[in-house]
Amino acid sequence: MELHMTDAVTVVRGFLDDVRSGRAPDHANRYMAASVRAHQIESEGETTVLRTPADYAAHVREFLDAFGAFTLEVTECFGAGDKVYARWRQTGRHLASLNGETPTGAPLISIASCVYRVEDGRIAEYWIQVERKGMELQLERLAA
Repeated sequence: MELHMTDAVTVVRGFLDDVRSGRAPDHANRYMAASVRAHQIESEGETTVLRTPADYAAHVREFLDAFGAFTLEVTECFGAGDKVYARWRQTGRHLASLNGETPTGAPLISIASCVYRVEDGRIAEYWIQVERKGMELQLERLAA
């Protein structure tokens, strides 16, 4: 099924609900351009990677392996023109090592925000920031 959505918020909301939620990672090709520029911040360093819909689907499956069938609660989602801001809370369980620690099965929460740019009804670029310190503190508490 091919999606032809012109409203950027509709595209992003569909992507978050369908793909990023872990419900249907293989539907990434319905929402993403063939090659997407993903701007990421890690430890205050910025990097840009190119992601295909297949790469992104594999990325979501990694989340499913690490967190199990997690829930994704979109707490903000609004846009202007071709850009959409979204913030979410992901709640899962510590099922795989994230930083070399032993998995505990305990609940873990990750909060992130992202600005997506939609072009021709597909996500073409995004800028994501994940609150990693909170995850680090949760893992430290579990190890104690």
